[in-house]
Amino acid sequence: MRYAVVNLGCKVNRVESDSFERALSAAGAVPGSLEAADLVVVNTCAVTAEAEKKTRKTVRRAVRASKGAVLVTGCSAVLHEDVYRAMGQRVSVVAKGQVEAEVSRIARELAEASRDVGDVVSDGAFAEKPDPSRAGDFAQRARVGVKVQDGCDNACSYCVIHVARGPACSVPADTVEADCRRLMEAGVREIVLTGINLGTYRQQSESGVLGLHDLLERLLALADALPAPEDGAPACRFRLSSIEPGDLSDALVALVARQDGRICRHLHLPLQAGSSKVLAEMNRSYTAEEYLQVVRSAREAVPQLSLTTDIIVGFPGETETDFQQTMDLARACRFSRIHVFPYSRREGTPAAERADQVDEAVKADRARRLRALA
Repeated sequence: MRYAVVNLGCKVNRVESDSFERALSAAGAVPGSLEAADLVVVNTCAVTAEAEKKTRKTVRRAVRASKGAVLVTGCSAVLHEDVYRAMGQRVSVVAKGQVEAEVSRIARELAEASRDVGDVVSDGAFAEKPDPSRAGDFAQRARVGVKVQDGCDNACSYCVIHVARGPACSVPADTVEADCRRLMEAGVREIVLTGINLGTYRQQSESGVLGLHDLLERLLALADALPAPEDGAPACRFRLSSIEPGDLSDALVALVARQDGRICRHLHLPLQAGSSKVLAEMNRSYTAEEYLQVVRSAREAVPQLSLTTDIIVGFPGETETDFQQTMDLARACRFSRIHVFPYSRREGTPAAERADQVDEAVKADRARRLRALA
């Protein structure tokens, strides 16, 4: 049996898609093209309207190209289940937390007989998902992601991801350690800790609450126990995918500072806007001044720190003055890279209901100017 996994969206989606591929391989399936696949898995994205448009186009293409089953999962599938089910009897919509088990089941059944798939699998508990990790699949990859957190308890006024992903939850530390140990023993030299809201990682332990910096310390100890590579470099180093500025604790910054590169000196701190007025209307948890102070403190502790960010331009009600404040703050922060997103109106969000939407031409101009600065 042949399969194809099509990944769309964020780094968390990439890690999840990797796990789908491992589950299929464990069931005896082999990768192939869309045209040759008996099963196509599409991991969808809903972060912007354009991302969802691309997702729908991708699923339709998979249905046309493949004569097999098409399994749709991810954020857009959660938000628009009926849209995808209507694309054909061979389309199955599967909720997060159940995909690994479902692809394994489908692979086994398709190996026995060809059949259509049209059921919708209910959402399952995050902590109860099967562990299909087979680290040897990644032995030739220099950098591999490990998902340690999912979901989000924030409710930014422009965002639907907290609805699609559900409440924040953390992968048990023992599970994270086991996954990372397998990767390190397979020769992976860099592990990226990923999550929808990574900085909210919390686990109750015998000694109290285990935070993200505590988890990193445990993973560093694991790496220390491995034989050192012949080139003298650390057995494995760690990278953080993205962290909200309010979750960047002093303890975490201090850990990065004293590890001499074993934790990559790079932080992705989403800004979204440089105007405190706009940030408040976005329902972000900080002001522009507070964000700048976080950046200054981090750079003071880690002088070689590289910073990247996300910024939305053209949020409803954003004036030219607001935008200039964003430009000024971006200059002050000296970002290595800025991911610029023209505001995307997402149905069901408070921002989408506002009457003061910014003209598309204005959004495009502001995006161009900010990208030129970056």
